[in-house]
Amino acid sequence: MRIVIFAAMAAFLVASLCIPAAFDESSLLFAGAYAVVRAAQIALFVLASRDDADLRRSVIGLGGSTLVGVSLLLAASFADGPLQGALWGLALALDMAGPLFFGVEGWKLVPGHFAERHGLIVIIALGESIVAIGVGAEAGVGAGVVAAAVLGMVVAATLWWLYFDVVALVAERRLAKAAVGREQNAIARDSYSFLHLPMVAGIVLLALGMKKTLGAVEDPLKLVPAAAMLGGTALYLLAHVAFRWRNVHTLSRQRLGCALLLVALGPAVIEIPAQLAALGSSLGRPKFRLRRAPTRQ
Repeated sequence: MRIVIFAAMAAFLVASLCIPAAFDESSLLFAGAYAVVRAAQIALFVLASRDDADLRRSVIGLGGSTLVGVSLLLAASFADGPLQGALWGLALALDMAGPLFFGVEGWKLVPGHFAERHGLIVIIALGESIVAIGVGAEAGVGAGVVAAAVLGMVVAATLWWLYFDVVALVAERRLAKAAVGREQNAIARDSYSFLHLPMVAGIVLLALGMKKTLGAVEDPLKLVPAAAMLGGTALYLLAHVAFRWRNVHTLSRQRLGCALLLVALGPAVIEIPAQLAALGSSLGRPKFRLRRAPTRQ
């Protein structure tokens, strides 16, 4: 198992080195490294399922969807333009949708550990967003940069607060109390495998927008960084709304309203200084009050 994990780590490193040119001269190398990573994942599951027939069936299903996704990605490395983009989109869609088709009954998980690992991914993404703020301030530090950096920290802190204050605790409790097998695994798949992805994607987009904001705080934002900053925050909030609905079947109108407001502000932020646009991203801040988590779902 250690050897397989080390091989996956090496392939991850190669894939990360290829990302800047993943659609150009490094496309085949990136696809090959991605294939090694996914093959290592399947190999680890095969080793873990030697004495569990149900788990082995689920692993075989995952292997099938993985093979389809990897094959399409390899095919995309020989294409270019819209065809390459279409093959990438199809590969990712089929690869991610695999668990919807081959079933979830055979998987085994420890609820507390499973939820904690995904929470740590959110923390890492938020940490990287702060790193992006520092990278964006390389041109120099002035009053505008300081103000925008502080606002960036406020946004990162509120995104952390929104997730870890109550929602993460309630979701973990819901996962732990679910019936072992199909119900528990379906919640894990939907809440953590599917809905955490747009959360992390939203943080990444926000980081891109904040980085560009620090580069020119006195100038109006261009369209792409403005859409990334406000759209990323909105995507994060919408993922939260869906995450909460999936676990406790209640709707957060405040977060939904903030997400819609951020989208509506999009045309305006390209006409105002970038640091004011950063202030708009903090509209989704939580209410700073202690709340008692529900004890029953």
